Amino acid sequence: MAEIRADMVANVMEIYVAEGDSVAIGDTIVLLESMKMEIPVIAEHAGTVVRLAVGVGDVVQEGDLIIETN
Repeated sequence: MAEIRADMVANVMEIYVAEGDSVAIGDTIVLLESMKMEIPVIAEHAGTVVRLAVGVGDVVQEGDLIIETN
């Protein structure tokens, strides 16, 4: 299992994957917004999305789980 966690406090603007989707290294999975800057969250591991822990409009804190892949 690989987890992707938030690096900072941010708002979830867009989600590009759903549970069950395959992701490759380098794919943008979520777009965050913090202090009027857009921050893409990039997959660091290839796999299948097992759990999507956020929704559009959610606020994530530093360290919060965004996604789990296998």
